[in-house]
Amino acid sequence: MYRLLLLVFLCIFVSVPAVSQTLPEGAETIQGFSIYETLDRLASEEFQGRHTGHQGFTDAAAWVADMFEEWGLMPAGNDDNYLLPFPVQYTIINDASMSVHIVDEEEESGFREEELKPETDFLPLLYSDTADRTAEVVFVGWGIHASDIGYDDYFGVDVEGKFVMCFRGTPDPQDRRFQYHDEHRTRMQRAKDEGALGLIYIYEEPIANPNGDWIEGFTPVKISYDVADKLLGERGFDTATLRQDLLQYKRPISFPLESQVRIQVASTHYPEGTGYNVAGYVEGSNPELRDEVIVIGAHLDHCGTHMGLLFPGADDNASGSAVVTEIARAFAENDIQPERPVMFALFGGEEMGLIGARYLVDNFPERFPTIVNMINFDMVGAGDGTFCGYSADHPDLRELVEDTDTYIQTVQSFFPIRDIGVRGSDHAAFHAQGIPVLYFVSNGPHIKYHTTGDTIYRMNPSVMEDIARIGYVTAIRLANK
Repeated sequence: MYRLLLLVFLCIFVSVPAVSQTLPEGAETIQGFSIYETLDRLASEEFQGRHTGHQGFTDAAAWVADMFEEWGLMPAGNDDNYLLPFPVQYTIINDASMSVHIVDEEEESGFREEELKPETDFLPLLYSDTADRTAEVVFVGWGIHASDIGYDDYFGVDVEGKFVMCFRGTPDPQDRRFQYHDEHRTRMQRAKDEGALGLIYIYEEPIANPNGDWIEGFTPVKISYDVADKLLGERGFDTATLRQDLLQYKRPISFPLESQVRIQVASTHYPEGTGYNVAGYVEGSNPELRDEVIVIGAHLDHCGTHMGLLFPGADDNASGSAVVTEIARAFAENDIQPERPVMFALFGGEEMGLIGARYLVDNFPERFPTIVNMINFDMVGAGDGTFCGYSADHPDLRELVEDTDTYIQTVQSFFPIRDIGVRGSDHAAFHAQGIPVLYFVSNGPHIKYHTTGDTIYRMNPSVMEDIARIGYVTAIRLANK
């Protein structure tokens, strides 16, 4: 019986060709170990977390540009450069501390002081100004002032000279009218205009975030649910219940607290920095299609190094950047000659609010009057499978990926891309201009998002290989369509 089973197994095994033997267009030359090596260097201390504007990001961009040149890709810039500059402001947090002074009648002072731990309990938002202040806290729900739709979390409370504390989100996630008010920049400026010293975001864990504007004299931070529970306890609230009440009743719940916080931040702001998009391309072989380009992209930037903490951004998004560079290398070394040109772009400023991608779309190289499609790769390193988003108005894109995936078998589900909102990746900049997009993301879990724990040791070379291969073949088919 054993020999019979073994014989059946061998017959089945031999009769099924290996996936690498059936992959078209030389996709088998894309290898996970090569992607992992690129990811390893991008996420290393050498590039200091790749914060756009900082020298660490600039060095990473220059390294990618050197690879593009070595492989023989054409420079995409109007001045025949691989580095396409754009203006950016950025801030480095040099040092920070925070303590809470909780109302406690058993203490002689009436307060119990607790020092908070960076990253575990709190983190400054990565555009905080320098300050050292102690003040009371006012809870303001979602921190939204939207008189145009009759909603105001600031109504009836005085926040002048105090810190405001709120959740990120809106009272109705399905109501698109709140979208503008859910942007970090909108929420911070409203708090400042109301006279607040700073804004305290309540997150499950305080993750790094450079997506906002430096405001003089303003010190925004994030705190964990555990810390928020200590502050809200004097009112008999806990964080989870309070958030659920806000979602359920869809009306403001705002109130002052007697407890105080002390926030100390020492930062350096750079109002006139320079970020870069890195872009190279292979020429189109069909003279009638040379003006139409396919863009293959990912964001190169992450959150940087602050307070001595390195945010390596391996999954987000050294993984996507490494996948795009691997696809670019395969195009060059396999001498792929698509009918349309194919551009490989690594964006800066995504973590700051898609600044680089939006700048590129608005200032696209003159040699390419028409962008036919954009394929984006963001957070593709963790997990063992793939999710694929596609422009809802272009189901043919889904069909193309489904057909390609018969060779690779990595896509677990598809989702249509319609209204992206305030939490989109770089493809959102293209989608907003009516350009059909595809978006690849691995299935995760992405458990160390925007923390110092987003390291190479959580990355899976096999899933990145699969995603790079499906992106490579899809790009060739779109370019020849």
